[in-house]
Amino acid sequence: MPKAYWIAHVTVTDPEPYAIYAEGASQAFRKFGARVLARGGAFEQFEGEGHPRNVVIEFPSMQAARDCYRSDIYQSARANRTDAGIAEIVIVEGVE
Repeated sequence: MPKAYWIAHVTVTDPEPYAIYAEGASQAFRKFGARVLARGGAFEQFEGEGHPRNVVIEFPSMQAARDCYRSDIYQSARANRTDAGIAEIVIVEGVE
């Protein structure tokens, strides 16, 4: 079974509630066996519109990635992010 990845591009507009989101989201990621591969850090935008924060999170499966996003833990954390930034998140299945 291939792994899956959350890929997020984010612009934080209000750091305080975003920090609360990040703490709660981290709890959800641990519960669903996720591993953060990239978060913030240096980047180069080659095409399209970019965001200053880019995140890649590995999950053991597509189902685990979906379940994490839909979980009460993550959705509770997400409520803090709604007005604290602009986010684009996609879940991508990896290759075997």
